[in-house]
Parts: sequence; structure tokens; C-alpha cells
Amino acid sequence: MYQALYRARRPEVFSEVLGQEHIIKILKHQVATGSVSHAYLFTGTRGTGKTTMARLLAKALNCTGEGERPCGTCPNCRAIAAGSFMDVIEIDAASNNGVDNIRELRESVKYPPQVGSKKVYIIDEVHMLSSGAFNALLKTLEEPPENVIFVLCTTEPQKLPQTILSRCMRLDFKRIPQNVLEDNMRLICEEKGVEIDEDALKLLAVNADGSVRDGLSILDQVLASGDAHITRDEVLEYLGTVGDEFFIELTDLVSLHKSGEALILLDQVLREGKDAKQLMKDWNAHYRNLLITKFMRNPDALLNMSRENVEKVKEQSMHIGFDEIDKAILRISKTINEARWSTQPRILMELDIVALSGGKGSYMTEAVPRPVREEKPAPVKAAAETVRPEPEPKQAEVPAEEPEEKVIPAAPQKPDILIKTMDMDKPVEVSREELERNARRDTTVFDSQVLDLDDLWRDAMEEGEATSGSFNLIRSWTRLKDVRKATYTVAVSTEFARKHVQEKMDAIDNIMSGILKRSMKGGIVLEKHTMEEKKAPEKDYAKEAKDALGLDIIVED
Repeated sequence: MYQALYRARRPEVFSEVLGQEHIIKILKHQVATGSVSHAYLFTGTRGTGKTTMARLLAKALNCTGEGERPCGTCPNCRAIAAGSFMDVIEIDAASNNGVDNIRELRESVKYPPQVGSKKVYIIDEVHMLSSGAFNALLKTLEEPPENVIFVLCTTEPQKLPQTILSRCMRLDFKRIPQNVLEDNMRLICEEKGVEIDEDALKLLAVNADGSVRDGLSILDQVLASGDAHITRDEVLEYLGTVGDEFFIELTDLVSLHKSGEALILLDQVLREGKDAKQLMKDWNAHYRNLLITKFMRNPDALLNMSRENVEKVKEQSMHIGFDEIDKAILRISKTINEARWSTQPRILMELDIVALSGGKGSYMTEAVPRPVREEKPAPVKAAAETVRPEPEPKQAEVPAEEPEEKVIPAAPQKPDILIKTMDMDKPVEVSREELERNARRDTTVFDSQVLDLDDLWRDAMEEGEATSGSFNLIRSWTRLKDVRKATYTVAVSTEFARKHVQEKMDAIDNIMSGILKRSMKGGIVLEKHTMEEKKAPEKDYAKEAKDALGLDIIVED
């Protein structure tokens, strides 16, 4: 049966591991001197060799061969490689993350090794364990029985309790350098009798993003075609993306504010079956290339493209300012993060094209009068004019000022509101205009601009979601009620939501300060709106005054 490259090329000895010399040096010295720790924590991004290194350590501790350990050829080494060695137990914490699973582990730890000299437990994706499982593991991890070694592997060490971290020797795995990946894939192609161009190798290594497994998976797909000679264009086809010429043209159209032509160009490549997510990543990399060529005299070593395209990128960078590059990189990076959860990444990329080519991508707009509020006197005007016996054609002859003069006296029919509190002997008069101004919740006027609170709050929550998924829940429970010069108010719908928002208040303050370019501090109010309140035909001015001013209201007609 055919084995995938990342399985067939799995290292059997320390010398075959790529790019982790600092960790190999530590482990080889500990094995040679018998100073192996009772618990290790292997951390790093995907595909950097964490689980492979854990198996190699288990081999080295149980190897029966002569010379450097592990030898990779003795019965114990071969059994561990085949996954049939009784004293090496691998546990997937993603599917065995409960307290009962750890209790079973604690029971099995009591038994001594059956075949080898050391019993090794490899717990992969250990950050997936529940809180109860971590607590159950603590004592055993701190003082395991003799001849028992724990190796914990994770890509997210920040999710582990400090009590676990303090009981382990932590070894951080680095991303594999691009040149090391290129050399390894070139060797594999030579062994298989396949000729591959250098620029194709560079493209494979760049898309591997420091992961050996990702690089070998892409190479496996390329080799599956059976071609004896592999070019850069073929690699682009397998990756679902296009060449540098497309991104140069797309960036030119966006820079010239030709959003329609840019959308047509995108549609052409998507019709060919290209992947929108991959296109976004490569477009972001193109803006990075523009940044490099703008500030380096000889950027060829840092750019993975032909000499002709390097010259084109140099020329393009002369016509595109740094602010435009900065805006594009930040926006596309944010979109790439959002596209991970989207079923329509194409729409997100089209939105980026329109926004970067001059569309409105901000929540700040010039203040404009609301037509709904201006049309309120219209019914009064109509009522006043029905009294007049003149026919409609003669109304056009009346000057524009005359209808307004007739309507104005009808407006102040509503009395002012009398506000009475427990501490006052006499009611305090407050004008209805002042009350409406204090109770207004839709927008907040600041510096001659209207701040759209809904858009601002959406932007803040989206920025927060990039760091914590709990912001998605906050968005559904809350709304931005008010923004002042140095403060803002968040309205929550439940007491539970208020406690959750309070825990994230420092992070929200930082996000709001970054968006508004000034120091902001937030407050929280509990606010419940019923459907009956929203459907009421007329405003409850007494309730609005009480909410806005904290006073008991008496409305006298």
C-alpha cells in the first residue's frame, strides 16, 4: 500500500530530523548521560516534528543497539516505528480528554515496563484536556513511578495550566528554514528520478510555511501527476493560485481605483477553478513584495519570483505609497483570518478590492441630516392645509415661507415635561427637545462627524475575534450605546452578559482606543428591550427621561 511522503520520510534517527538541532543536542546529551527528565513539553507550530521527536526519544531510551542511540535497526526501534511496542503509549488528547481517560492512565502507570527499560507516554494535543483531566494528571506528572517518562506535545502551550507547565521541561520547536525545505524536497525528487525547476522548489517551500509535513503533502500532490519535469506553472496549478503577473495587474487596477475592472479580472481566474483563500494569501504576499522592493536596493534574494517580475514589482512600488501598502496588508490579513470561517471567501475578497480601490471601508462619514426626523412636521402641515378652502393649484402661488409660518404655531402644542424627584419639593421643568437629545441612542455627534455606533462596534468585535473567539458571543449580547470624548457605554441584555463583558473590558478598552486614536474607558449598563416597546406608536417620554437622567417623571398634558 502506498504511503504518503510525510509518513514514508518520517525520521528514524536524530540525524534525519530537519531544522531542530538545538533540541537534538539537548536530548542526545541527556540520553548519553542518563539525565533524562521525567516530563517534557514539546511546543511549536504544526509539522515541525514534535511527535516524531517524542518517538525518537522513546527509541533512544529503549534502544538495544550499539553506538549512537537510537540506532533505528534494533527490534525495539523497529517495533516503536511500527507502533507495536508495548511500553510506548500514544494518547490523542483531542478524543481522550476526560477525567476517566486520565484515571485509566494513572492506573496503567503503576505497572513497570514489560519489554524495554523505560515506559514512555506521549500525549498529543495535550491542550485539549479538560480542567478536571489536568487536575487528575498533576500528581502523577510531578512524581511518576520509576522508569516512566511523559512527553506532552501541543501547538498552543498558552492553554495549559501553569501547574502543568512548571512540572515539565519545555522545548520549543522552530519553523523549518526555507532553504532546508528546498534541499530536502530536491533530494526526494532526485531519488524518484523527477526533475524540478528551482523556482518551483522555492514556491513549494514558501507555501509550506516552515512545516515539513505541509511541504511534503504539496510535493506529494505534484509528484502524483507522474510528470518527469515539474515547472513553476504546474506547481501554481496544483496550489490553486496564479502567477505574479495576475497580482501585479490586480494591484495596478486597485491603485488606479478601477474596481470594476479588478472584479472582472478576479472573476476570470475564479472561473478557472482557483481558490479564493489561496489568492488572498498570495495577494497579501505581493503587497509584502512591494514593501520589500520599496526599501531595498537588491531584493532578489527575498522575493520568490523571476527576474522579469522582480523588475515589474520594483516599478510598481515606485508608484504606490507606503500608506497604501500598509492599508492593504492590514485589511487583507484581517480578511484572511475571517475567511477561515466563511463559506463565501470570494465575497470577502471582492469587498477588499472595492474598499482598497476607493470604496467606503470606514465607519466614519460626514454628518448628514436624517430625513426621517425632518419629515415629522409634514402631517401637521397637511392637517393645517385641509382647513383652507382654496383648491390645490392655488397653493403653488403661496410663497415658500408662508406654509412654514402657519405650521410653526401648531408645533409647541405639547407641554414641557415636569420632572419630580423624591429630593425635590418643586418639579423641575425640562424641555422636550433636551429630553430627546439626552435619550437619543442611534448616533453620537463628535467633532462635526456622525459616528455610526453599529459599524464601530462591529469593527471592534471583529478585531477582538482575531485574538479570542469569545468576542463573537459578546457581539450577539451587546450593543454600543454611547461614545464620548474619552468614554463609551456598552449596553448588555442580561446579567450573565454583563459579567462576561466585564472580564473582557480591558481588551475592549485597548481595541476602542486603537480604533478611535485616543484613550478610551468603557462602562456597562444592563438594558432590556421588549418587542412591545419597539412597536409602540409613540415614545414614552417619561421612561426615556428616567433612563437618561435617573429621575421620576410626570408628564402633564
